[in-house]
Amino acid sequence: MSDLDLLTQSLARNVKRWRTERGFTLDTLAARAGVSRGMLIQIEQARTNPSLGTVVKIGDALGVSITTLLDYEQGPKVRVVPADQVVRLWHTEAGSYSRLLAGTEAPGPLEMWNWRLMPGEGSRSDPHPVGTVEIAHVTAGELTLTVEGAEYRVPAGASVTFEAGAAHEYANRGEVPTEMVLTVSVPAVH
Repeated sequence: MSDLDLLTQSLARNVKRWRTERGFTLDTLAARAGVSRGMLIQIEQARTNPSLGTVVKIGDALGVSITTLLDYEQGPKVRVVPADQVVRLWHTEAGSYSRLLAGTEAPGPLEMWNWRLMPGEGSRSDPHPVGTVEIAHVTAGELTLTVEGAEYRVPAGASVTFEAGAAHEYANRGEVPTEMVLTVSVPAVH
């Protein structure tokens, strides 16, 4: 079985599990996530490989991390994620990427990412649920973070925190690759 098949089946099983656990119908989850009922059916039947944006929206609507949605084995209280099991969820031909390093539910979804943005590239994000906070630490290059139209320059060695309940974008306006570690904390669904 390929990595993609494993992720597709894990996503199908976990979306259905968490939807059922939350007491959400397909229509309820579709409305909360802003995705079509048909897309959710295809995901739960492992018949599609949705975009990263769709998986984020579903995770946010369920109040669980992407790690939880893609986890194919719920392990013990201590979980080591080997380097070869880190999931690359977004990439470009120029070499930009994001990798989900680890995540947990504590008390809401908490994720740690490794990002690389090549010169001239960026990635936009829709608003996350109110109360979501992101923390980024730039390890190389310079990050240009845009939140609600305001740009913030974050050089290597600096960190930034922001409320991610607004549309935002990570971009590299420089001439060398930008690398950062990003943590996303989403409030628990009640």
